[in-house]
Amino acid sequence: MNQATEYSHMQRTNLNLLPRSWAFHEGVEYALVDTGAVIKLAVLGQLHPPVVSGFVGDASEFEGQTLQVCPLTPENAAGLRSKLPWLRPKLLGTQTSAGMGDRLGLATPGHVKAVQRTDGNIAPIFAQQSIREMARTGRSPVQVMDDAMWGVFQEGWRSGFGADADHLKTIQDIDSCFTAGFTFFTIDPGDYVDNRAESASLNDLLAIAETFSSEMKDEAYSFLNRRYDLEGRILQFTENTLYKALVKYGHAVQHVAVMYHHLEKLAGAAAFELEVSVDETDQPTSHAEHIYIASELKRMGVRWVSLAPRFVGRFEKGVDYIGNPAEFEADIAGHAAIAREFGPYKLSLHSGSDKFSIYPAAMRQTCGLVHLKTAGTSYLEALRTIAAIDVDLFREIFAFACERYEIDRASYHVSAEVDRAPQPAEVTDWSGLLNQFDAREILHVTFGSVLTQRNSDGTHQFYDRLMSILRRHPDAYARNLEEHFSRHLLPFAADTSPTAGPA
Repeated sequence: MNQATEYSHMQRTNLNLLPRSWAFHEGVEYALVDTGAVIKLAVLGQLHPPVVSGFVGDASEFEGQTLQVCPLTPENAAGLRSKLPWLRPKLLGTQTSAGMGDRLGLATPGHVKAVQRTDGNIAPIFAQQSIREMARTGRSPVQVMDDAMWGVFQEGWRSGFGADADHLKTIQDIDSCFTAGFTFFTIDPGDYVDNRAESASLNDLLAIAETFSSEMKDEAYSFLNRRYDLEGRILQFTENTLYKALVKYGHAVQHVAVMYHHLEKLAGAAAFELEVSVDETDQPTSHAEHIYIASELKRMGVRWVSLAPRFVGRFEKGVDYIGNPAEFEADIAGHAAIAREFGPYKLSLHSGSDKFSIYPAAMRQTCGLVHLKTAGTSYLEALRTIAAIDVDLFREIFAFACERYEIDRASYHVSAEVDRAPQPAEVTDWSGLLNQFDAREILHVTFGSVLTQRNSDGTHQFYDRLMSILRRHPDAYARNLEEHFSRHLLPFAADTSPTAGPA
């Protein structure tokens, strides 16, 4: 029992409190309770009227106070956020930070435990999900926000957290996520990046550039022959360099500006943070292209806190960096110098899960101006938990994932092959399968199909069984998450973060 609860009235009830969740704020006690069937919210306070305002649940009198036991509904989540300020997401500025995707809604307790091991040197984003991931898992922005908040409350985390509406592509994406309470918005203009620029001749680039507005062409022309000295790195815009940047990223920058100004108007006086993501493209973002993007965003009145270029090498899902780590370090060193010159703002490592070989270089070169973004690792650790408890279910999931992989890989940059993965008949260590490159990627990218696949009678083929096991064994899942995420976070936990504040 948390020491503070020794002085609580709630402790004297017959409720089975989750002790780290207990909080006393403005004369009211709050805690999560385990009813044996589900987790519920308990609220105890000497308030009038006798039912605590903002909550819906079963009310009774206890020791002259009103006790409410409430289901974990969106309405009660909103009510709890309105009462406890530390459950509302906040801005993180340029602190060294990490985003932790949770596709199942059960991972936050483990994420909190991992962040606690960094001694406050990592600012966490516990609520993070892309629109694509929400669609594939059948979750809404409200669900993503609420699931993270309940986990934060359960663990008694009061040090603040961010909420990232990830890879937003449309105005409608912004609207739904803003309404749900997200504070960090990652704009993905990848559909507007013109990859023809990589192989086009100068004449072709000039011809494509003629389709741009006069304003865009005139502004681009001002870069011609401009030299930049970036911490000893000299970069000059030749005609080819300039028009390649314009053609490749001009429309993408315009789209970001449209999205940003819509968000700015929507938010009004409310504060928010922006990330610009151009990582999901075919070719790396050159240093000159980064300068063009940053310069044009500033000219268009966009303010951002982090930017995700497409770095050299391959950032595939759930596996280590594929490429030469020395080349990556040279590449991120140049991008970091640009981010310091034009910001300062953070560089964001997307698909950052398990990129252990380059974490030290990223921290070294950015001096802490870095954001690590992970997504599917929490799902893979859920599968590791399943493999240790119910091998038959894990075997079924893996066989199904192998069947679905060729379809589901289409929207990802992955290189795993089913025929290189261990065959089920050969596997003796099912948890160890998650450490094999091909099997790990296959399981990673098929998450949506596994979670939404239904039987002929309409019931879920896997989801209900998977979630039931994780809910019955929350400590096992949290331990796996803590161990795995600690390996991600500790290399970034050196206290080198610059002063917080948006670009």
